[in-house]
Amino acid sequence: MKPLIGVTSDIDQNGDILVQTRFIRAVRQAGGVPVILPVGLEAIEEVCDRIDGVLLIGGEDVDPYLYGEEPHRQLGKVLPERDESELALIKRMADQDKPVFGICRGYQLINVAFGGTIYQDIYAQLSEDLLQHHQLTDLDFAFHSIDIVGDSKLAEWAGTSEVRVNSLHHQAVREVHAPLVVTAVAKDGVIEAFESTAHRFVVGVQWHPEAMVKREDPLSLKLFEQFIEAAREKR
Repeated sequence: MKPLIGVTSDIDQNGDILVQTRFIRAVRQAGGVPVILPVGLEAIEEVCDRIDGVLLIGGEDVDPYLYGEEPHRQLGKVLPERDESELALIKRMADQDKPVFGICRGYQLINVAFGGTIYQDIYAQLSEDLLQHHQLTDLDFAFHSIDIVGDSKLAEWAGTSEVRVNSLHHQAVREVHAPLVVTAVAKDGVIEAFESTAHRFVVGVQWHPEAMVKREDPLSLKLFEQFIEAAREKR
């Protein structure tokens, strides 16, 4: 049987559940069966017992209260009920050593779940020499380069030390705590990926591989394939 993958969701301006089709398509293409998890999900433990992996998608900013900070003036919209339910998902799935894959906001929230912090706005809190991290071209096009740390799962999957990725964010991972380790960094020093050294598959990336899958970008495909394979093994 194909592994069952919980896919988190956002809320649109009308209060309706929102999940971009590209996340669903990428899970299916890699061999998983996606199940949409609504914001404010209840019965977290029961849900986690039934799914084989969880994909945390992008969306609004993470509430800085969760990592001990007051809101910066450039902080965007936060959705506390989404933060709460997704943090519970991350912790429960990690405790069961079930695969957790975070993209953009999902990646940042995994970092918070493991005690890390976030830059609330990289343009206000980091150097003026930053790259542009909010591309205006379509997300299925690679936009800037990242350097991949050797001796990591990401390096193994990429088969190279440098790749180009897309970019659509104004927040970024700041401090990373064990068991998470940094596995990729942009040319300006922004952390672009991490993985856990204590779990089968706890991986986060700042970019949007789900948008590059349709162009058959090798690393994007590999990320989803490895995620689904880890879920299949756990099943």
